[in-house]
Amino acid sequence: MGELNLKEICVGVLQGGVSEERDISLLSGEQVCLSLERQRINAKPIDIFTTDEKIIRKILEEAEIEIAFIALHGRFGEDGGIQSILEKMDLPYTGSKPLASYLAMNKIASKKIFKKMGVPTPEFLVIKRGDSLNKSFSFPQVVKPYFSGSSLGISIVYNKYQLNHALGKAFSLGENVILESYIEGREFTVGILEEKPLGVVEIVPQSSYFDFTTKYSDNLAEFLAPAPLDKGVYSRIQRIALEAHKALGCEHFSRVDIRLSRDNTPFVLEVNSIPGLTSHSLLPLSARCYGIDFDGLIKKMVVLALERGRIKVNQ
Repeated sequence: MGELNLKEICVGVLQGGVSEERDISLLSGEQVCLSLERQRINAKPIDIFTTDEKIIRKILEEAEIEIAFIALHGRFGEDGGIQSILEKMDLPYTGSKPLASYLAMNKIASKKIFKKMGVPTPEFLVIKRGDSLNKSFSFPQVVKPYFSGSSLGISIVYNKYQLNHALGKAFSLGENVILESYIEGREFTVGILEEKPLGVVEIVPQSSYFDFTTKYSDNLAEFLAPAPLDKGVYSRIQRIALEAHKALGCEHFSRVDIRLSRDNTPFVLEVNSIPGLTSHSLLPLSARCYGIDFDGLIKKMVVLALERGRIKVNQ
């Protein structure tokens, strides 16, 4: 294919979506559009308000864009659905391909792959709606929906009474729930860009867990970037994060969430194939540790997508 000048292309910023994370997606999309406009790159916000393929194809064809920047979170954003449509349209798009996107979104599938590939992850049990809990396990446990993001529906439970309440909350978001051993220790996240780890960020929430409210509210968590860690532990966390990214087949960028146990063993919680890009988001913070500002990050995502489509880019 030919060569494109970034200043001459139109980037369609896909945002909104149909998941519980619609409002966060709109914030991410707004920030992406502002970044592209600052860089004199034509940005067109596109609200993906449906999962109907015919409607989506019509919207995108009428928009006359050269590339889709996916700022959709949750179902039909991170799960491979929109990516599959873009593949059929032969329209370049940012981020991972359909299968890797699905695997990252599906916490059961991703944890099974981590186990198979030797990526450390907490022990877990899958519970289906209607199952009786006749297996023995120790508290505390983390209860999480298997197909959701932004920490929606996640609880840390310390007894059976709390467990029953948490299961009800998690089952409201899907038919399967993961019961995961809670790792006592510290919480970190690592951005991945161009298949290389970025800075390690420590998350210090005021509450016991970095939940949805804490993620998207001011002053409810402290973020230490780069994280204050021994050099060897810091490097180990980066290495494990990259292994998790590659194990799922993710491409170009992601963000990997990790718990570090009290004996400094890192455990991968999940890989986010389309991390948030709001003022509270952690991938941009991780990138800043390596001297990459927000605009540079957004531009790199666009360039990587175009190059995957075998389009030479004149920046």
